[in-house]
Amino acid sequence: MDGTTHDAVILGGGLAGLCLALQLQDACPDLDVVVLERRRHPVPAAAHKVGESTVEIGAHYLAETLGLRDHLEQAHLRKFGFRFFFSHGREDLDAVTELGVREVLPTPSYQIDRGIFENLLGEEARRRGIAFRDGVGVRSIELGQGDAPHRVHCTGDGEPWVQARWLLDASGRAGLLRRQLDLTRDNGHHAHAAWFRLDDRIAIDQWSEDAEWNARCTPRERWRSTNHLCGPGYWCWLIPLASGAHSVGIVVDAAMHPVESINRFPRALEWLTRHQPALAREVAARQDRLMDFAFFRDYSYGCARMFSTDRWALTGEAGAFLDPFYSPGTDFIAIANTYITELVRHDRAGELLAPRVRLYERLFQSFYDSTLALYRGQYPLLGDAEVLPIKVIWDYAYYWGVLCQLVFQQRLADAALFAELGPELEKTRALNERMQAFFGRWHASSHGLNPRAMLDQRELPWFAAMNATLHDTLDDTGVRRRLRDNIALLDALAATIVDRAAASAGEALREGMRDLAMASAERPQLFTAA
Repeated sequence: MDGTTHDAVILGGGLAGLCLALQLQDACPDLDVVVLERRRHPVPAAAHKVGESTVEIGAHYLAETLGLRDHLEQAHLRKFGFRFFFSHGREDLDAVTELGVREVLPTPSYQIDRGIFENLLGEEARRRGIAFRDGVGVRSIELGQGDAPHRVHCTGDGEPWVQARWLLDASGRAGLLRRQLDLTRDNGHHAHAAWFRLDDRIAIDQWSEDAEWNARCTPRERWRSTNHLCGPGYWCWLIPLASGAHSVGIVVDAAMHPVESINRFPRALEWLTRHQPALAREVAARQDRLMDFAFFRDYSYGCARMFSTDRWALTGEAGAFLDPFYSPGTDFIAIANTYITELVRHDRAGELLAPRVRLYERLFQSFYDSTLALYRGQYPLLGDAEVLPIKVIWDYAYYWGVLCQLVFQQRLADAALFAELGPELEKTRALNERMQAFFGRWHASSHGLNPRAMLDQRELPWFAAMNATLHDTLDDTGVRRRLRDNIALLDALAATIVDRAAASAGEALREGMRDLAMASAERPQLFTAA
């Protein structure tokens, strides 16, 4: 390393940091970027990092914003959507309620082998002329005062320090800047997770010989889904990797399942035997193919500040982390990286940072808080086959209808749009929080029915249309019309859900929600009630 001042130094060459480097280089081709990564490259395939499942925003960001679609299609697995089984204590997955799709929805998402992908990112960064320096750790950070550069003291090969105008922390859970500046915040969502990889495919489609069950999906490849096996206060994931390995995870509410019950592989297997015996059987048969095991205690946290006028910023787990349910991790990397790229671009143009920092900070925290509401206090109802499928439909509709539109239409930094639609978007954010509380009330009164049934999300026409139109190209007028139409749809969907809950669990559930009956839009269809 040399002692010159670079335009930007990125701490961490994992998913968040390397994606940020590529996005910055694309936006500002002459930008002098240095990426410092502690691990040597190439990293191992499969047993490298957790976080293999992507959803629509993350997949769009990797494929379109960063231009990596060919690699995703050729080296990773196209996902068969999310799939949920209400299989607590059950061996017979073919006899419980299944939520998912019979055929893949149009907008793609992927199961990513993190080792393969991060190796590709490192190669691509170097190919594009980015200084990617692996095997370099961070000893300490000195934040520059005023217009002075930031300095990073390093370990490993090369010069002992590097300095830059922009300091961008993508150091993952190490959270170098977040910890140094005491920015970590308790977000009120307390949960634990354990996971491991097995060097073998777990073919969930082979768990039953029932002809009708096997014929539900075309192609018969449930294993390509992010499969969720759900129960009270927990869910388990099954995520396939292109290398042939399978990722298995256990995620639990801290108040309902102590971390000590899952924080070693033998304990996790014993826990699975009690709660998800079919999965336990498959894991036990492959113990000799165990590749790794890890766990996080109380994994979710907030961050007081993501972006600064002092020319530093955080992205990925170096900033804030939500929850693996719905796989939002890469989504929020995409959002933070986009705001960071905008800040660097405007700074290079000599423009004031303060107004944009305030706007981007407010928007990021709003997106974070809205998504956090999907999880906080919601784990007790995860095993409810009556309530959770409806909550999932609501959560998807909220995600596709608002946040996805802003990302796909490249409006994350559109100050004029947020000034105009701000009150309407805020009203919808508040409605989402009301609905999350409502789902908890409904769960407390539900009958917990779990019939043998396939709830196919593609059979809801409005729902399938939301997914199919995500890649529409809209002008300013079209974006505003789409957002307003989706806001009206969410109002009508909320009213429909309250009607369903009241019909099932009693009119008392309408208390505090009667204003929703005024929704004027056509009521969207839901699954037929059990």
